[in-house]
Amino acid sequence: MRVLGIESSCDETGVALVDASGAAVPRLLGQALHSQIAMHQAYGGVVPELASRDHIRRVLPLMAEVMVQTGCTPAEVDVVAYTRGPGLAGALLVGAGVACALAASLGKPALGVHHLEGHLLSPFLSADPPEFPFVALLVSGGHTQLMRVEGVGRYELLGESIDDAAGEAFDKSAKLLGLPYPGGPHLARLAEQGDPQAFKLPRPLLHSGDLDFSFAGLKTAVLTQVQKLGDGLHQRAPDLAASTQAAIVEVLLKKSLMALERTGLQRLVVAGGVGANARLREVLDAACRQRGVRVHYPELELCTDNGAMIALAAGMRLQGGLALPERRYSFDVKPRWGLAEAL
Repeated sequence: MRVLGIESSCDETGVALVDASGAAVPRLLGQALHSQIAMHQAYGGVVPELASRDHIRRVLPLMAEVMVQTGCTPAEVDVVAYTRGPGLAGALLVGAGVACALAASLGKPALGVHHLEGHLLSPFLSADPPEFPFVALLVSGGHTQLMRVEGVGRYELLGESIDDAAGEAFDKSAKLLGLPYPGGPHLARLAEQGDPQAFKLPRPLLHSGDLDFSFAGLKTAVLTQVQKLGDGLHQRAPDLAASTQAAIVEVLLKKSLMALERTGLQRLVVAGGVGANARLREVLDAACRQRGVRVHYPELELCTDNGAMIALAAGMRLQGGLALPERRYSFDVKPRWGLAEAL
């Protein structure tokens, strides 16, 4: 069973093909991705209307590229999957419309997929895939969540961000430091040159006793330091970047370890864009190694939004009997869609 996946939730257009025929985990056959970073940099962030228009331009050429990569024709695709939500409404509609039109033209089923479930399962495409059950730290864009994962579609929410997520803390702090879009990776690179103990920044909810996250107060603390530094910001920016990253990473680390302790599980999966952060991986690896815990990540190219994770999630749901390959071509999208609602 070949599943074509289309991702268009925000500022990346992704198309991928996986083979979900019998293997324990679907196998990635080919993928293509276009990032809109260069287009949005001039505006300092994603412009939804421009994002939607660019998805329209990119999705069919990317699909053709995947067909060439894999030696497959559209007629050989068995299921067309797409990101149904959450994300930008207009951007989601592009992917959903193309996917359902393609499926209808081929007489094949179409399947809407939850974007966060795609991220959550993406480490199964890595060279070191996890095994169920595990604790998942999902750090993607506006979402920071800890979950107990027993299997595909069997998720228990342990804690989540109550205001700004970790990714937003990275991006908003980077903007305060005058760094270009997308801010998170730029802040991480700048932090390599700084002293993480130079500024005493808060670790919100670190000692709350629960597994929830809050990073809005950290952003405010960074703003306060930027205002205090004034013209001296340029000279101290590496130190402030390093201190900001250290605060975010410490919270993510401590809450993840607490989740492992409370669940009694010995396996941690980290997924989403912030999962590519080198410092986060370094401290998690060290702490988990000390405790005899296995930790798994997606390959770096799969941390960003991509079609492979959408095709994978669809394939795993179909393999597990959690989704029916129905030939229904009317569609809607869910810009705000909790993962629990998709179960």
